[in-house]
Amino acid sequence: MRIEESDIPALARGCAVLGTGGGGDVRTGALAAARAVREHGPVPLVGLPDLDDDTLIVPLSGIGAPTVSHEMIHGEDEPRRIAAEVERLFGRPPGAVMSSEIGGSNGVAPVAWAAALGLPLLDADGMGRAFPEVQMVSMYVAGLPADLVVMSDVAGNVVTIRPVDGLWSERLARAVCVASGSSALMADYVLTAASARGAVVEGTVGRALAIGRATAGASDPLEALRQELGAVRLVTGKLTDVERRTTGGFVRGTATIEGTGADRGRTLTLELQNENLVATEDGAPLAMVPDLITVVDTETAAAIQTEGLRYGQRVTVLAWPCDPLWRTGKGLETAGPRAFGYDLEYTPVEELAEARRHG
Repeated sequence: MRIEESDIPALARGCAVLGTGGGGDVRTGALAAARAVREHGPVPLVGLPDLDDDTLIVPLSGIGAPTVSHEMIHGEDEPRRIAAEVERLFGRPPGAVMSSEIGGSNGVAPVAWAAALGLPLLDADGMGRAFPEVQMVSMYVAGLPADLVVMSDVAGNVVTIRPVDGLWSERLARAVCVASGSSALMADYVLTAASARGAVVEGTVGRALAIGRATAGASDPLEALRQELGAVRLVTGKLTDVERRTTGGFVRGTATIEGTGADRGRTLTLELQNENLVATEDGAPLAMVPDLITVVDTETAAAIQTEGLRYGQRVTVLAWPCDPLWRTGKGLETAGPRAFGYDLEYTPVEELAEARRHG
């Protein structure tokens, strides 16, 4: 399969949903991807079985605050500088590009980066969604060493980091990102196809395309999306308050949705750190990381990123289960609610929904 220019709108819609509010505004990534495909041709989409064991895979993603990333847009120079540095370090060129996170612009922009480098895109990523911190990837959960991070920014700087572990990769990469204006392009966990097997979330580019296509022509886009995701509808209502700040390379804050129609009288609160992390009602959790929580426009079912939340928007909040690897002990330690500072015992979204139905 190849990703054509005509596929990019559906990919962008799907990645926006999987972004759970983060991963960057898909519009900038989609524009870059469409332009790159026009200039360089369609991008082959390959699976791990299509690659030789020693093929180098470069997971690429933007790192920083989403509110900054759509103003400091990555061009073709940053991935080329990173690919050149990877070739210098390994003695051979990369053989494929992978999205570090399928959510948001970080799921769409790799099409542009792969096109610019003349490489195929791997149908996989390191999250199955979006997460805000560098160590919150499947490769870390799988126990692969986080011993190399290569970063480049719009000013042309290239930084190579040799962290001792995943947590140090986050601290050091975040410091470089902040110094670069809270936006940079990053390759972390450069790996071979052999080591990627069992350590990445496979099929996620295809999944994003299916999600993006689910609402096309649907008489009820919201219900079509809910069914495609297997999601729980947490609330439908009006956005009445948004508190948002950019600090330390993250967007942090809260959003409040007051229910309308059948949900009148209910109030849902979302906690944000680039992504939607926890949804509560009257202090009780309705959904929490690592499960996915996405805010969508009630009429169109288009996902709304955290930086796009505005007072008065008519929205629906959907939540659905994460990839099983995040529900393991190491997965929850890495990206469960306590990893973000919430004193919550992780409970799967489907169990919380079932408890409400019988409550």
